[in-house]
Amino acid sequence: MLFKNKNQIIKNGKTEELQEIRKDILEILSAAVNSVDSYFAVKAIINNKKITFSKKSFDVSDYDNIYFIGFGKASTGMAQAVCDLLPIKKGAIITNELKMKSSNSFTSFIGSHPIPNKKNIDATEKLLEIVKKCRKNDLLIVLISGGGSALFCKPRASINDIQHTTDLLLKSGADIKEINTIRKHLSYVKGGQLAKIAKCTVVSLIISDIIRDPIEFIASGPTYPDSTTFLDAKEILIKYNLWSKVPLSIIQIINEGITGKVPETPKKGEKYFRSVYNFIIANNDIACNAAEEKAEELGYKTMLLTTCLEGDAKEKGKYLTEKALNFHTFAKKIIFISGGETTVKIKGIGKGGRNQEMVLSSINKISNRRLVFSSFATDGIDGSSEAAGAIADSYSLNRATENKLDPYLYLEDNNSYEFFKNLGDYLITGPTGTNVMDIQLIIKLG
Repeated sequence: MLFKNKNQIIKNGKTEELQEIRKDILEILSAAVNSVDSYFAVKAIINNKKITFSKKSFDVSDYDNIYFIGFGKASTGMAQAVCDLLPIKKGAIITNELKMKSSNSFTSFIGSHPIPNKKNIDATEKLLEIVKKCRKNDLLIVLISGGGSALFCKPRASINDIQHTTDLLLKSGADIKEINTIRKHLSYVKGGQLAKIAKCTVVSLIISDIIRDPIEFIASGPTYPDSTTFLDAKEILIKYNLWSKVPLSIIQIINEGITGKVPETPKKGEKYFRSVYNFIIANNDIACNAAEEKAEELGYKTMLLTTCLEGDAKEKGKYLTEKALNFHTFAKKIIFISGGETTVKIKGIGKGGRNQEMVLSSINKISNRRLVFSSFATDGIDGSSEAAGAIADSYSLNRATENKLDPYLYLEDNNSYEFFKNLGDYLITGPTGTNVMDIQLIIKLG
């Protein structure tokens, strides 16, 4: 079972009906994660030593040598699939999965996420050594997944300055596209620059962790043309009042990029991308569709609201709850499914993440109503906490009051993790080995 605290989550339902609903939610979320398993996502497009995606096919026998590199939270499973199915000359990955499966087929490096450290830089150099081995008639497979922006790291500034800047951005409320625009312009490998280094055919297999699957922003788009500029990076820092807070080295790099002293990231149409191919092999759509299919199997009327949910987590939690409350149906039980990635502006000093914050923001609205609300990070890690998300039902506020837990105070301190930990309603999975953003489930009982 995906959820380590399954029994506690189910037991916390005050009635048999709520216990059954909680059990269903865990099964539905498990089905969603299984549908975007990193190993099987790669395996699905490799057959008889051919990589086939849509109408494009690559026969590995056409190449002298096959190499691969990978970076991101889904790296281990993706790498194992490639090694099991193709004659790999050499491969290496960078992941943050501490309890990684051992493998003799490829080299694994452990890096930090979401704030990079020197280990990330050293590991990136090892991956680049493989890239530089590639010759014109070799094939380089690049395995890309969420978390790659931090893990695949060769910065133009010192690691201390990059760490400080990243921390400021993550707490600012900026969305992932904005954060990755800045990351690209402080790097030697992001924003299409890996494609510039490679001198062979490159096939990137990508598990998307960004709304609408924009390849140029997933892991900061190392093998895709960059549409953003140094000026865009500066404007984002100004927008979030960070221009005067970031280190001087960051300001200098961006200003020199604007004036042309530092080269811009490669753009569409440049020669570096003539033999580069990028394919999305798993995303939030697949996960949400699997959730819907499982819910139907369990007897629910289903409504898939969106796979593009974005904005402030607290506001979106209230929005989804209102939508469910105001929806009129004769169905005995209906489930509203949504996916995407919201943001949190950090004001307090607590621990938590966007999924737990979303559920906490809605706990008053669902009190004594026939609703159950869960939000879940498919990578198993929600923000700064060990939890993957949270669940709440019509009795949650009463239980919180009995335990002297004030939702408002915990929300103001961005301390949703401690709230749900004390309530026993946080979702614990550990790293799932995949990452396609978040999934929300709201069940309304007739």
